[in-house]
Amino acid sequence: MLTFSEKKFSIIYGFIVLAELITESSEDFASFHYGFKPAIVISLLIFFWMHSKTLNKNLRLITTAALLFSLVGDVLLMFVESSPTYFLFGLVAFLIAHVMYVIAFLKHRNKTLNPFGFMMLLILYALGLFYLLNEGLHEMFIPVIIYMLVILSMSTSAFLRQGNAPRLSYILVLLGALFFMISDSILALNKFHEPLAYSNISIIFTYALAQYLIIIGLLKLAKASG
Repeated sequence: MLTFSEKKFSIIYGFIVLAELITESSEDFASFHYGFKPAIVISLLIFFWMHSKTLNKNLRLITTAALLFSLVGDVLLMFVESSPTYFLFGLVAFLIAHVMYVIAFLKHRNKTLNPFGFMMLLILYALGLFYLLNEGLHEMFIPVIIYMLVILSMSTSAFLRQGNAPRLSYILVLLGALFFMISDSILALNKFHEPLAYSNISIIFTYALAQYLIIIGLLKLAKASG
């Protein structure tokens, strides 16, 4: 399933994520959090760029852009306590990252696949989430609705790769998109509904897993074409 280089990277990546989980949750090592959190996406960005040379050029650049905007979003969200504006800017950065992923995923869209059933499940999930968030959104109502629509589109575009991308690539990318949706849902519930126990751990873990699965999944395209 994983190549030797992917296995080595997975171990390094796991240590980076673990270090972020520890430092983000500890007052004694809190300052290290400002290094380990961006290191999650930076490590993915470096690994992807090094191992995607046989990937379609446009797909490679779009995916790189998605990671770069994710990195910007990560950095901005680290300073939310300084000013609420950072949250809005971070939201915009991740929204652009999701749009980049949508464009990347649609490059392998199976035009014969009907996503209606999958979309209905996503819409039901989104409606349930919106029911919980609605009262706490206030001035963030429209930005959050737009963000929800974009991330639902990302998951749908990942689903639409079925049958037109290598099976392993399809599964990994779809799982990554779904974990991204879960991570953002936990973040939204924690911010706009009520504080959740261990939310800092669950948000980072699901987010790191999401990005990892998407990037490894897309790299499987490079292996298939190489």
